[in-house]
Amino acid sequence: MNTENEKLLVRLDAEQKDDQKGEQNVGQHVDQEKISSRRTFLQRSALAGAAGATALGSLLSFASPTASAKISPARAGKEEEHDGLPKRDNDILIAAEIAEALAVTTYMNIINTSPFFANIPSDDQGYLKGALQEEMSHYALELSVTGVPTPFTSFFYPKNMFQDPQTTLNVLVTLEDAFIAAYLVGVRNFTTSELRVTAARIMGIESDHRTLARVIGPDVAPQDGGPLTALTGLQGIAESVAPPNNNGYERTQCWTEIAQAVTALTPFVNMAAATSAGFDVSRSFPFEPFTPTLPNPLGDFISFSGCKA
Repeated sequence: MNTENEKLLVRLDAEQKDDQKGEQNVGQHVDQEKISSRRTFLQRSALAGAAGATALGSLLSFASPTASAKISPARAGKEEEHDGLPKRDNDILIAAEIAEALAVTTYMNIINTSPFFANIPSDDQGYLKGALQEEMSHYALELSVTGVPTPFTSFFYPKNMFQDPQTTLNVLVTLEDAFIAAYLVGVRNFTTSELRVTAARIMGIESDHRTLARVIGPDVAPQDGGPLTALTGLQGIAESVAPPNNNGYERTQCWTEIAQAVTALTPFVNMAAATSAGFDVSRSFPFEPFTPTLPNPLGDFISFSGCKA
């Protein structure tokens, strides 16, 4: 890693430590009446979290010294490269790593800490456990390309995220909406066919996760506030859970650049944006990576082409 990147890493690490020091003191100052609309918190965070978005944009300049060995040498255009990886590809992959680390942290805490988890049917529990393994596999794949781990290793969430099933599933659907749109940006903007195909393959799994999260709504037990008949995703509109697969085509959110996905993730990683969005900043939840086990070898990564050599 070059000297400029080393300096940036040191600066970002210092900023993150400063945020963590302030976590214990800021919770009492958070407005208790922030509205919960996912659309509203993203709009507000885009303004109040500008500093966080700038930091995220800066970290997207990182690249891997081993990346050139991971993807095809064929390039679309002659844009700037970092250690062999085109900047456009690097930006998308680092943003994807942040998203996948957030996804892993979300699923892990639903499984391990949400009271309603024990009361949903076993097949719903199995979906959440499978999704955890899949999101970790996605993160590991992206890390193998960039060689640079996620620069954010803890995350903020809305109040009662893992206690209230309505909040849990609203946020889960919101995140999956964002992940789908982000990988569609990859399909649009990656410079190689291998990466575009891989983005499409991962996007399909995120679409599965969105649908299955909506399946869980009606299965929430009465003692946990269920059944839930409507869930609110990224567009801020409560949508009936019937049918759970309510898309004829995946929603792009009108995103054409990865910076738009970065903005959507900012409240989860930046204290100022989290505070403005009404998130609980009295604590953050750590990303705890592990070695994933996918449920079926037929659905494994195999290769960037998706086929055996």
